[in-house]
Amino acid sequence: MGKKLVATGRGGTGKTTFTSLASRFLPPPIFLIDLDPDQSLPEMLGINLKNEGIKTVSESLFDTIAGRKDGTGGTMSVQDRIEFLLNSESLYEGDSFDLFVLGTKLTEGCYCAPDAIISGAIPKIIDSYNYVMIDSPAGLEHLNREIVSDIDDLFVILDPSSKSLKHIERIKDITSSIGIKYEHFYLVGNYKFSEIAQKKLEASGETYLGNIEYDPDLAQYNLSGHSLLDLPEDSPACKSVKEILTKAGLVKS
Repeated sequence: MGKKLVATGRGGTGKTTFTSLASRFLPPPIFLIDLDPDQSLPEMLGINLKNEGIKTVSESLFDTIAGRKDGTGGTMSVQDRIEFLLNSESLYEGDSFDLFVLGTKLTEGCYCAPDAIISGAIPKIIDSYNYVMIDSPAGLEHLNREIVSDIDDLFVILDPSSKSLKHIERIKDITSSIGIKYEHFYLVGNYKFSEIAQKKLEASGETYLGNIEYDPDLAQYNLSGHSLLDLPEDSPACKSVKEILTKAGLVKS
């Protein structure tokens, strides 16, 4: 059975960067899930969903409910929708990874329906992949939505701020209160961490794996729309993420 990995943290800490670069080093096949409504993950991977003819889960669900796909209308059960979307235009299939994107909510109410689809899809696909990795939205609401309850490795991506450090305890409190289990709880600092800030993480009592090194090319790739998978082998960001994954026992050095 494949492992379930989750990257979480406050907004702007580097969750999507970490997820993108992790997908470069994790042994394929990998299934990536983008839960952020901003849909930054496909962009960082150099994927244009429209050009690829791929719809987000929310878009496909909206079409299904509206009765725009094959006359199915709104009569499909959640189980039927899972099967439908796993074999439809919501699934991007790449050479080393496949991808689901939650997308922006298009119907009234909460994300309950698309969340239920993704939550229901994970058990169906887990045996087909070495890793299912989730790029979470900012904040902690996604934990309350319980899209995945049993996590192998939970990576908390942090910036050097008191709010970010308090975030660690909030994550532990929420996961404990709603019954989310994890095998490993890892801290990862972003490129803004100084040596002093890193020492605070090391003294936190949690497992600190290191920080994502500053890389001037990374910002340029993001601005120009180039895939982070094309960063050179000697990229500081790539090398540091590979080292973090090695410490977590997910890749070989």
